[in-house]
Amino acid sequence: MNFLGDLSTNVKYIKGVGPAKANILTKLNIFTIGDLVEHYPRRYEDRSKLNPISKLVNAGVQTFRATTVNCQETKPRRGLTLTKVTVQDSSGFAQLVWFNQPYIKKWFKPGSELIISGKVERKFGQVQITRPEIEALDGSDLLHTGRIVPIYPASENVGQRWLRAIIHQVLGEYSLPGEFLPPVIVKEFGLIDRRMAIRTIHFPEDQSSLAAARRRLVFEELYLLQCGLLFSKRKNQQSNKGIKHSADGELVNKMKASLPFTLTQDQQASLRDITADMEDTTAMQRLVQGDVGSGKTVLAAIALTKTVENGYQGAMMAPTEILAEQHYHTLAQLLAPMGIRIAVLTGRLTRRIRQEVLARAKDGLVDIVVGTHALIQEDVEFKQLGLVITDEQHRFGVNQRALLTAKGQTPDVLVMTATPIPRTMALTVYGDLDVSVIRQLPPGRKPIKTYAVGSEMRQRIYTFIAKEVKAGRQAYVVCPLVEESEKLEAKAAVQMYEQLKVTYFKDISCGIVHGKMKSQEKDNVMNDFYSGEIKVLVATTVIEVGVNVPNASVMAIEGADRFGLAQLHQLRGRIGRGEHQSYCILLSDNQNQETKDRLDIMVKISDGFELAEKDLLLRGPGQFFGTRQHGMPDLKIADIVQDTEILLEARTAAKQTVADSQEFQLVRTVLTARLGDYFGMIFNN
Repeated sequence: MNFLGDLSTNVKYIKGVGPAKANILTKLNIFTIGDLVEHYPRRYEDRSKLNPISKLVNAGVQTFRATTVNCQETKPRRGLTLTKVTVQDSSGFAQLVWFNQPYIKKWFKPGSELIISGKVERKFGQVQITRPEIEALDGSDLLHTGRIVPIYPASENVGQRWLRAIIHQVLGEYSLPGEFLPPVIVKEFGLIDRRMAIRTIHFPEDQSSLAAARRRLVFEELYLLQCGLLFSKRKNQQSNKGIKHSADGELVNKMKASLPFTLTQDQQASLRDITADMEDTTAMQRLVQGDVGSGKTVLAAIALTKTVENGYQGAMMAPTEILAEQHYHTLAQLLAPMGIRIAVLTGRLTRRIRQEVLARAKDGLVDIVVGTHALIQEDVEFKQLGLVITDEQHRFGVNQRALLTAKGQTPDVLVMTATPIPRTMALTVYGDLDVSVIRQLPPGRKPIKTYAVGSEMRQRIYTFIAKEVKAGRQAYVVCPLVEESEKLEAKAAVQMYEQLKVTYFKDISCGIVHGKMKSQEKDNVMNDFYSGEIKVLVATTVIEVGVNVPNASVMAIEGADRFGLAQLHQLRGRIGRGEHQSYCILLSDNQNQETKDRLDIMVKISDGFELAEKDLLLRGPGQFFGTRQHGMPDLKIADIVQDTEILLEARTAAKQTVADSQEFQLVRTVLTARLGDYFGMIFNN
């Protein structure tokens, strides 16, 4: 079944695209015509309601039909060209205005019929629209106004009009992929035709047809993901027997006794789950989901001690070099005194040291190797791998986990995440794993004092941060999220950094990290912050996960209204890790009541799981893990928060399909093509 057909063709061959535009489209992850077809709108503007000019008001984007009267071009001053087009309908006149776009005048001929959308301004009794969307009523399909208009994820060099036109052209010229869901599933869950859904999601006739199209495509996407997860779990359960670890012996008991604290009840319950899994003959596949700072690493340390005591090696993979090295130091402090040999493997090692670590791992001369993605490279071998741990699971795919697991003979697998999501969703998103939850925080942690304030308090806040730094503390300043572009986000961070350096923090050592920096550069800054050389770190959300600086006691989050609760909670979790009272200040001038309510929840609630539940109820469209997916296959249209009901339906359908080998073969080809990188090893074996 060739479900892609000619949609696998490179986009450069589309009329009107070419190599240059195709290269720009790669930044939007659009490489093929199929990628373009599945570049779904992120939102819509309803420009279908037409108003007479006399009824246009100063309120958002409005749409009207009018006839061109004349076009005038003036140059009020040097370097400024003003183009004004007068239009009219039976109720009055309106002025359309453009600055420094002289080519605009070529579009307008007196007497031409237009549909116009734009933000209306009434000045001195005149209606004016600056830079409106215009379409001529020439018999062709309306794309940019006079209808429900798609707004796509775009970039600085790819405009909405161009994207709409190219996608509309492709939908008309190429045969769309047909049905691949089993007919029984389509019927049982009342799904509309696939081809109709794709056309409608881009150019809907009305809201009800848009809802039906979106439901179909969301269901399909989540269904495929669930089929993969459930097939993975089933395959693991049917695979060869895993390692049967012995009951805790002298080394594990000694390690537990050496802990300077008592495990919380939740930690103990999770440890019982892990111990039972490790002592079973089936390989462990367990997720430990614990709130920020809940003490997951100590459970990993005990599990690693257990595998070493049984004569095996352990491997622990973290998403960043900073986090890997932190885990290495933590484990070394806990385990090295008991004679357990630990090594670290990251990209920054010299070739000689790396070769030494590889040789020791292969010969069994090191018990535990902590590292980054470097652990899954081909030349990494273990003598006898018994336990694999991945931290911050949402930054790794199933395939990456499988690559590390393949370094041993069905080792036990423990996965950890500090991203709290409701239990139903945890069971769904991590559908191939058993789940343990740690909700309690260790005793003695001081609650972080959280405040939501407006920009009028900015001077007071930064003065307070400077005071805390002079008292020996460190601080974070988090820049606003810029959804459309990482480049713009980095630019905003640099501007804030430069401004703070010469104002509030002119006598304080500052650093900056953002997503456009090279890894080595980023790591150097983080190491300086970790060592205390940098006192104030200006950052984007790259510090969201895994940064552990106990001396950092203050965080100011600019534009806090742009973040979801889950992400704000992850950011807040970077402080409150030491003995000092910590403060999180959320800055926002957004007066929207829902936004105020959301930030108020952050002020009142510190429990990540409770926040996740609130987030589920409050959030509109958006990704639960922030604007970018980590580890999970990119969801093109589904939203694991917003679409919980569809997700559960899709899981039910996937269970039916995976249980029926004939039905599963129908979707396996599509599954491999769509999610092969994520589930590759599972489907290829």
